[in-house]
Amino acid sequence: MSKSTIENNLLLIRNNIAPWKPNIIAVTKYYDKTAIEEAFDCGLRDFAESRANDGISKIESLCKELREKSTFHFIGHLQSNKARRVVKYFDYIQSVDSLKIAELISGYALEAGKVQKVLLELNIAGEETKFGYSKEGMLRDFERIISLDGIEVCGIMSMAPLAADDNRLEYLFEDVRTFKDKLETMFGCKLPELSMGMSNDYHIAVKHGATMIRIGRKLFS
Repeated sequence: MSKSTIENNLLLIRNNIAPWKPNIIAVTKYYDKTAIEEAFDCGLRDFAESRANDGISKIESLCKELREKSTFHFIGHLQSNKARRVVKYFDYIQSVDSLKIAELISGYALEAGKVQKVLLELNIAGEETKFGYSKEGMLRDFERIISLDGIEVCGIMSMAPLAADDNRLEYLFEDVRTFKDKLETMFGCKLPELSMGMSNDYHIAVKHGATMIRIGRKLFS
């Protein structure tokens, strides 16, 4: 993996999703700080980690300029005992999957004097091995979550099953977008961000309104 590899992969990704221009988030959980530095040199400014301790260690190791000019996204399941530190280090928490964790984030954000940007995670396919809200659960908790001080609900995050074929992906991503629209209408709010699509399916996600795509392997390999 080198800067030229990232540059070439980034060009391919952008060509593959034209004319759409979602925010490309570099998923660096399997890569070291050098990958972040090289991606930054290629013009990327958004980086995602799914493991709290590893992600925080990497962020701490980066130079001041890179840290200040980058946006860091937490995309993994957030354990209660890691919430305070994740709030301290990450600009977005994309994996809010319960009222309890939203309330914890709110409290820690208020302690830190910040407004924490969050996305609510929707388990769109109902996979038992994945975290995330069901539609019913998100509808139940949504009004309470958006009323919490210290957090800003910016949108919805979702992951499609790895084994899904293109027809299934088309259906699932459209279902997420439709559900986001339903939340906006029902609760009179704006949810500008729709984070969906990864290395294997980002090209389909963008057609259904993804504003953020989370790319690791296709960017760094």
